Amino acid sequence: MRVKRLIVTDVDSTFLQQEVIELIADHAGTRAEVAAVTERAMRGELDFAGSLRERVATLAGVPVSALDKVRDAVELMPGAAELVAQCQARGWAFGLVSGGFEEVVRPIAESLGIRLVRANRLEVADGVLTGRTLGPVVDRAAKAAILREWAAAEGVPMAATVAVGDGANDLDMIAAAGVGVAFRAKPVVKDQAPHSIDGSLAEVLTLLGS
Repeated sequence: MRVKRLIVTDVDSTFLQQEVIELIADHAGTRAEVAAVTERAMRGELDFAGSLRERVATLAGVPVSALDKVRDAVELMPGAAELVAQCQARGWAFGLVSGGFEEVVRPIAESLGIRLVRANRLEVADGVLTGRTLGPVVDRAAKAAILREWAAAEGVPMAATVAVGDGANDLDMIAAAGVGVAFRAKPVVKDQAPHSIDGSLAEVLTLLGS
């Protein structure tokens, strides 16, 4: 009998081609500033939670309606839809965990039949973003904890889990998973991940012999 697996991927620059926070920042006129901080955080030069606060603060005043435009602008990474469909066909669990934002990630997940989703949430007041997030930040440690939480809930041993990501924020879950994969990743992630892929996200299946 084929083992049931849980595959969890990061979202920005892993499952999606773009960094969602940069697309939102376009509407605030702060994209260059935000992109510079994102790059440093992905390389592991900045604390993620602190860098998130700094970047989200620049979004204050952006109308919440801009999030609809951001959802329309994002593109799936090559192989993302195929990977999800193949997991679903095998009866495997699939989840998205993101340091980005649930308001953008969840509708995309739902359109693909993905039910396991965890991301940060943006605070809104009077129809505009306040420049703050709500609740605990989904950071490096949280991603690993969420992987373990979902594995337990789905009845999947950690040895049968797969974690895929591209930035320093993904290192803990990549280390915790049975199969850790750097995808189009920063050097700090490629150096530490057991596996590395630079092409299609569906190549994860090849690593698993599927």
